[in-house]
Amino acid sequence: MPTGYTAYIKDGDITTYDLRTRRPNKGDYMSNADMHSVEHMFATYIRNSEIADSVIYFGPMGCRTGFYLLLVGDYESKDIVPLMKEMFAFITDFNGDVPGAAAKDCGNYLDMNLPMANYMAKRYLTEVLENITEKQLVYPE
Repeated sequence: MPTGYTAYIKDGDITTYDLRTRRPNKGDYMSNADMHSVEHMFATYIRNSEIADSVIYFGPMGCRTGFYLLLVGDYESKDIVPLMKEMFAFITDFNGDVPGAAAKDCGNYLDMNLPMANYMAKRYLTEVLENITEKQLVYPE
């Protein structure tokens, strides 16, 4: 569920989003290849989005239950839901070569699983983003 909190830094704000695609400690984890594929497509999409200049980082959680998105600025969780819907729809429908999956671009380019990334993106889009509630937009305390 997309949730956000703001960290205040010396020269401005950074908003961190916890894009949780799995429930922690339930045994349903993403494989490295699945996460890696989503990461490449997400990065490609967001670099070409209207918030491209605000992106600091996007990457997988070490626990393999989701991703982090860090943006420059003071955002609310609801601010990125439309973009997340577009992005996960893009990943759901993507076919062809995973962007950046080449030796010259990626240090582990063979570790990809596009069909599973498509499935995971569709699952997150339909089960979470299309019916997201206000409660899901608040980071748990």
